[in-house]
Amino acid sequence: MHSILLGLAIMAEVAATMALKQSNGFSEPVWILPAVVGYLAAFGCFAVALTSMPTGIAYATWCGVGIILITALAWKIDGQKVNLTGLRGMGLVILGVALMNVVPSGSLQPGADAAPARQGGA
Repeated sequence: MHSILLGLAIMAEVAATMALKQSNGFSEPVWILPAVVGYLAAFGCFAVALTSMPTGIAYATWCGVGIILITALAWKIDGQKVNLTGLRGMGLVILGVALMNVVPSGSLQPGADAAPARQGGA
């Protein structure tokens, strides 16, 4: 269920960001309400998703997927240019999000990488 809520949060945030762009600095008021509603929905879904998943993984996924989707939509809708360096960077973002999501969830807890305490006195 948390993955569905995280996906909804990402979609709502992406829609809100695109609406914010279309508002042209709030000079097109028709886009303000969709932006506000989208951000409220995004934070609501994200807050509930955080009750059952690690914060670091959830936030990295939200940001990474959001970056990729916003960039793709800005390219398609607004004609934003993406050069080879940008594409490589997006590839690294995808790789990072994928790696964060395959790591066992307990390994992102504080001290998870620390060596076990030694027993005894030698």
